Amino acid sequence: MADCPSTRIGVAGYGYWGSKHVRVLTSLSGVEVTVIEPDEERRRRARADHPGVGVVRDLDDMLDGLDGVVVVTPPATHARLALKALGAKVPTLVEKPLVLLEEDGVAVVEAARAAGVQLMVGHVFAYDAAVRKLRDVIASGELGRVLHIDCARLNLGRYRQDCDVVWDLAPHDISIVAHLLGELPATVSAWTHRAVRAAHADVAHLRLDFAEAGVPAFVHVSWLAPEKVRRITVVGEKKTAVYDDLAGDERLRIHDVGVELPDGDGGTDSGSRVVHRSGDTVSRPVPGAEPLMVQDAHFVDCVRAGTSPATPGEQGLAVVRVLAAADRAASTGTRAAVPRRRTAAGTEWGRRSVEVAS
Repeated sequence: MADCPSTRIGVAGYGYWGSKHVRVLTSLSGVEVTVIEPDEERRRRARADHPGVGVVRDLDDMLDGLDGVVVVTPPATHARLALKALGAKVPTLVEKPLVLLEEDGVAVVEAARAAGVQLMVGHVFAYDAAVRKLRDVIASGELGRVLHIDCARLNLGRYRQDCDVVWDLAPHDISIVAHLLGELPATVSAWTHRAVRAAHADVAHLRLDFAEAGVPAFVHVSWLAPEKVRRITVVGEKKTAVYDDLAGDERLRIHDVGVELPDGDGGTDSGSRVVHRSGDTVSRPVPGAEPLMVQDAHFVDCVRAGTSPATPGEQGLAVVRVLAAADRAASTGTRAAVPRRRTAAGTEWGRRSVEVAS
């Protein structure tokens, strides 16, 4: 029997993340990768890193010969490149954030629908086994009623030219918490600080309020932290879960800690003493493949089978709407509502499982 033809994937952009996508995709069976990169020095580096990979300057040079495109360029270019690929009826994966303007996001989602091809957003942590396990822990009731969620994504980071720290880092936490709770926040409050450059905030704090769950989530993002932090804490009435992305196979821990009010105290300021409870801490091992590997393999599977991705473009657009609300909140000093819109594909977010092979 003849061998099946390779799935031809073009990776637009060979910067920090583009090189990671190329590494992952070239390791997948039956995938032929081409790098699309306008910068000559980066093209030279791509050829040196991957001698067997094709390297071209412009997406137009390759569109007719591709089965899928991964857009990993600066966010300001996402809409233009995605529209070009989708216009050629090529399934497209776009790194987060999907776009920088809501109207561009609407155009990209509609273009995918009109072309009848898949549009996927790179919400990579939806493909992390630890995040999926944390979602299951919350749903099981083990933590009790969730009181609040705290997210910290900090580093002495790379300053971007076309977006601030909120648009760079917060898409991860917004998409993770929406995945955990099965809904988008109803409102956003935001405080930002420009410490180094006047153009873009490099430190920010967000408050996301989730109406159905009745839960606030607090998000701290920074390009100016001395240590790298990638942590989400879910505080429940019974227990607290901590997801630490830097802790390897033990990145999910359950702490049997909490506070309790004496019987008959309904939470009023009655002077009753709060009772602290402290028990064991248990690690929940979550071995599995690298999330980026799982994500990109899922994209290739969707391209081959013609199936819908677990993180469709509508979710990317939904996160863009939250980010835009954060911008409004920061500029006005008030709480901003997140538009609640329906799409032809259904709700923007829901408890759709990301159960893909890992």
